[in-house]
Amino acid sequence: MTITRTDIWKFSIPMHPFTIATGTMHFAQNIFIRVHLSDGTYGVGECSAFPMITGETQATCFEMAKEFAKLWKGKDPLRIGDRLGELDDFAAYNRTIKSAFDIALYDIAAKQAGKPLFEYLGGTYKEIETDLTIGIASPEEMAEKAAQFVKTGVRIIKIKLGKKVGEDIERVKLIRRAAGPATVLRIDANQGWSYDDAVEALLSMAVCGVEFCEQPMRHWDDHHLPHLKKVSPIPIMADESVYDHRDAERLIRANACDSVNIKFAKSGGIHEAIKIHDVCKRSSIPCMMGGMLESRIAQSAFAHFALAHDNVVYYDMDTPMLGHTADPVNGGVRYKGYTIETPLAPGIGADADDNFLRNCESVTI
Repeated sequence: MTITRTDIWKFSIPMHPFTIATGTMHFAQNIFIRVHLSDGTYGVGECSAFPMITGETQATCFEMAKEFAKLWKGKDPLRIGDRLGELDDFAAYNRTIKSAFDIALYDIAAKQAGKPLFEYLGGTYKEIETDLTIGIASPEEMAEKAAQFVKTGVRIIKIKLGKKVGEDIERVKLIRRAAGPATVLRIDANQGWSYDDAVEALLSMAVCGVEFCEQPMRHWDDHHLPHLKKVSPIPIMADESVYDHRDAERLIRANACDSVNIKFAKSGGIHEAIKIHDVCKRSSIPCMMGGMLESRIAQSAFAHFALAHDNVVYYDMDTPMLGHTADPVNGGVRYKGYTIETPLAPGIGADADDNFLRNCESVTI
């Protein structure tokens, strides 16, 4: 069984505008691929380009996907380490588009084994609960949104911050008041604060009962993280500071974070994410399963990974509910309220809707 061709689509999904500290997105700038095999089957993968964080765009991902597909023609898809090593040898970084190819290989491997991916990876089934994210707006608008979330049954709210620190403090205080004391609040500054801003914000927000703060500062300020962790009453989660397991090891050695956010768009997919997870688990650093703006295709891969790795205890898997105005997916994870049901079909159990794909730019290699 060998790889015969790869279909590649610019999988652009319209969204309500979504704002974080580093910019606003109007479309999920995704890539979807199908890796076809000589036995007539195929595996699927998806990634979401988020240039403000990873430096990749949909256009760069599309071009690199063509080159990656050429490397794999005629090769064995079940030799996952070898295939991913070929991508790394060909191009440094470019982890976002690599993650789509990685997911496709794992989808193929689990399908060949006749198992859902979580079972193939050694996991067992359970339902998991995601948070729901509020993008940056005025403090009053964000508090109103939080109140609406709670009315629909949201129990965990993630708050995007990282603008003017005084307004950020006001945002969290108003959201706590609107959401009530029982709602779990998480904050994410997306690298938006300076060290001094982070100290001011975290000390001021402590009274609001925040579960943790994601990525308070730019990754090049990682040398400040150990002291920030020491003075902050709110636990620190590393996100943009951890792309691979070496980053995780570096921060853990420095006592610079309390937890780590794993995203396939940063790690290059499941293969490296497993290494990040294992490094963190050995040091009792819990992990979150996060993402960019992926559809329910990649979200399905996230859910399978989370089920198979017991050190993933936080779940930020809300983008299909958050702002996508189209759902071009067959199968895949389902949302029962804010609880995620993972598909039990072999592989990741998700595919793209062919009717949607007909309107997407594509190429076959």
